[in-house]
Amino acid sequence: MSWKMNPLFLALLSTVPLMSQTSLQPPVAPRKDHVNTWHGKAYPDPWHWLRGKGTPAVEDYLKAENAYTEAVTKDLKPFSEALYKEMLGRIKQTDLSVPVRRGRYFYYSRTVEGLQYPIVCRRAEAPGHAYDEKAPEEVLLDQNEMAKGLKFLSIGTMVASDHDTKLAYTTDETGFRQYRLFFKDLVSGQVEGPVAERVDSVVWASDNATVFYVTEDPVTKRSDTLWRLKLGGKPEKIFEEKDPLFNIGVGRTKDRKFLVLGHRSTDTWEDRILEADNPGGAFRAVLGRQKGHKYSVDHRGGLLYIRTNRDAKDFRMVTAPVAEPTKWTPFLAARKGVLLQGVELFQDFAVASEKIEGLVHLRVLRFATGQWREIPFPEPAYSAGGGGTPSFDATRFRYSYTSMVTPSSVFDYDMEKGESILLKRQEVLGGYDPAKYGSERLWATARDGAKVPISIVARRDFQRNGQAPLLLYGYGSYGSGMSAYFSSNNLSLLDRGFAFAIAHVRGGNELGEAWHDEGMLMKKKNTFYDFIDCAEFLVKEKWTSPGRIVAEGGSAGGLLMGAVINLRPDLFRAVHAGVPFMDVINTMMDASLPLTVGEYLEWGNPNEKAAFDYMLSYSPYDNLERKAYPAILVTTSYNDSQVMYWEPAKYVAKLRTLKTDKNPLLLKTKMDPAGHGGASGRYDALKDKAFELAWMLSQVGITR
Repeated sequence: MSWKMNPLFLALLSTVPLMSQTSLQPPVAPRKDHVNTWHGKAYPDPWHWLRGKGTPAVEDYLKAENAYTEAVTKDLKPFSEALYKEMLGRIKQTDLSVPVRRGRYFYYSRTVEGLQYPIVCRRAEAPGHAYDEKAPEEVLLDQNEMAKGLKFLSIGTMVASDHDTKLAYTTDETGFRQYRLFFKDLVSGQVEGPVAERVDSVVWASDNATVFYVTEDPVTKRSDTLWRLKLGGKPEKIFEEKDPLFNIGVGRTKDRKFLVLGHRSTDTWEDRILEADNPGGAFRAVLGRQKGHKYSVDHRGGLLYIRTNRDAKDFRMVTAPVAEPTKWTPFLAARKGVLLQGVELFQDFAVASEKIEGLVHLRVLRFATGQWREIPFPEPAYSAGGGGTPSFDATRFRYSYTSMVTPSSVFDYDMEKGESILLKRQEVLGGYDPAKYGSERLWATARDGAKVPISIVARRDFQRNGQAPLLLYGYGSYGSGMSAYFSSNNLSLLDRGFAFAIAHVRGGNELGEAWHDEGMLMKKKNTFYDFIDCAEFLVKEKWTSPGRIVAEGGSAGGLLMGAVINLRPDLFRAVHAGVPFMDVINTMMDASLPLTVGEYLEWGNPNEKAAFDYMLSYSPYDNLERKAYPAILVTTSYNDSQVMYWEPAKYVAKLRTLKTDKNPLLLKTKMDPAGHGGASGRYDALKDKAFELAWMLSQVGITR
């Protein structure tokens, strides 16, 4: 059959309701001659033509794959719809976030049943910085109104001016993460813009009239240019980061005194500062850029607080006078086994966020007494973090807490009493009883002796006899650690006998910066081996068995999925790879693609032969073989800017020519505007999740 489906075949797809998977033939992407020559050797790539975005041949092929996926999963549609209703039934659709004080107002968002997007609002504060729910509500952005006539709408950043009279915000209507900048006058309601394209970070100076923003390169999407804009005037380009390994971003210190221009590469950071009340001035470097030195700054009481990895692999914090940033005084010493993730500074207290054995610990310092107190957390695996207290003069610290059993919760920590006050816990409708579920922190021993943490949750009546299905999730890249989190959607798995586990593999930062180092560059394969070793550990401990494991990962976690099923296809029953980074060599050898050059420090520079050979040895696309593979569902978005759609498309096209099994191999591409995270509307996103869960459940025989 031709790869391009004929009208008769398309008609068959729409009229045969329960056709079995084996009775339909998948689309076949034709081979077209294309050869890359790298390091003196020829590398054929017959599916290179799939990079032709916008061409009829490419779009017809992707649509044919979608039609095939729809046809072979048509019998799952009632189950998918039932799961959607089930998951939706747990969500409080009309809801309100906890109001947060910024300046003279309390800001919050609310959702309304039947509407896809949140509505961002504010109310003026009452005397004593109190929240007054009777104060008139001001609607700042109603994303539902803004999205009328659009298939996708994402809000990137949103920040009010110091006088609370103007709002700067950015929007993306395609999913390609190319945000446009707008201004809204919060007195008149008038909107101006777009005033700039491809905008990333945005910050106001304290004059209520000057905005600084960063834009990205139109081809590489590297955030590289800083602009200054006086309202009513024209943008002025004031800085361009020339080093292709660096991205820049602009922000502001917690006390609002300084603007901060941050320069970031994988292994080197640099900050420049400018007084917020001197927007016409020039940014100046805090410390010179030095290879391998990562530091960031904040300000309080005339001192710079510098988080640095100098003489501290997992960071420490020092202070220095603004005029003498190299004159360091210790503030928070490095501690063995403790990753200092950051310190939030306030007028009267500070909060250190530290990660120990993969779990976040929050310690609070009262400057008046010099005494530290740790906020206690009750469960063996959880996620916690601050960041919800924007006001420098706050007297309480707001933090979030969740676990695989406890729904997302918002607390205020009372400095005087040393107690946490629960403000809101995510409601799970339908009679959710956390006592019916239990979570644990397990430790698997990797093949090289490393101890790899696993977070796992199951019903308390779960039988550990090796017969139960288990969903194993993983990521393991960029030093981005995974936390144990609550998902009401996962209840649809747990209540059908599944256990859900997260493998905290190397490449993240769960066990400190070294945990990242051990899963990147020429040690990247540790990420894949760890995941496999975690799966085998769960089999050994009788949580599941090889024929009952479903694996899932997205983006760099999708690369993880591709790599582990090349290495151990026998271990997994089914795999869902979302927006997966499958075509490592072709992507990393093309410096014109978004994000490529800046990632040489994470994956390696394949222009160097040793790095090329190592990356080639694990690239999922390049290591496909003629053998049996598990059932595979690959999902992507046509407008994804992080991992281009052609990576998963080429992977599926090639694997179809090699796999010797009869297990399903499906590609589902969102052709409508959507991004790396999928659909922007909450109901649309939930429908996509319901389909993915229905497919994964069906692969272990669960269809109701």
